[in-house]
Amino acid sequence: MGRMGDRTLAIATWVAIVGTLVINTLSNFFPIDGNTVADLANGPLGGVLITPANYAFSIWGVIYVGLIAYAWHQSRRQYRNQLLIKRINGCLIIACVAQIAWIYLFTLQLYWLSVVAMLVILLALIAAYSELEEGQHPPNSRRKRWVNRPVSIYLAWISVATVVNIASAIYASGKQDLGLSGATWTAIMIVIANLIAALAIVKRRDLPFTLVFIWADIAIAQRHPTLPTIWIPALITAAILVGLLVYRRSPRKSW
Repeated sequence: MGRMGDRTLAIATWVAIVGTLVINTLSNFFPIDGNTVADLANGPLGGVLITPANYAFSIWGVIYVGLIAYAWHQSRRQYRNQLLIKRINGCLIIACVAQIAWIYLFTLQLYWLSVVAMLVILLALIAAYSELEEGQHPPNSRRKRWVNRPVSIYLAWISVATVVNIASAIYASGKQDLGLSGATWTAIMIVIANLIAALAIVKRRDLPFTLVFIWADIAIAQRHPTLPTIWIPALITAAILVGLLVYRRSPRKSW
């Protein structure tokens, strides 16, 4: 890919990120089929116990600020021709297109198809995250700030959102119990989801990634103060992540 191709890819990345932000914003002011994502989450899907408290979704503001910062960084001439940046751009474009599709599918209540779109987002971001492995491309402070952190935060929240999306699809299909109570299944999903964050701590000492999961755990606990089966494991796993993160990032410790 020549200079013109690099510039085109950089512009396409800008378009994908801004386009996703615009579509997401418009879907809240002009609901597709009369429903916003929040309307469905608090209405027909209100019984999905792993859904965090409403304030937790304000993290999308942080995600979009990070993505806009990344878009500015990758479009600069000295960075847009880097192989790492070009690979991440390709992954982010796929993720953004899939996220636009997800907004339409979810608000049209095509929940299982929305799960497919969510998995595409997740896989694209995992691919981008894998490109950031330190042994593969040693990072400097600038790259950590403008590239690693936006990708980490986006992937972390999509990891949480994937679990919630699957739980929503199961709930909507009327098979939410599967032999166990909804609270018990929620506790199990909380533990499984937090294992992802624990892995990110152990392998990469990834602070932004882990903080997103802690944020989600606290929001889940706050939404269900009368269900100890949910709020206790949510707060315990959050505390474990904090402890593991402190230990793993200590300069006197190495694994």
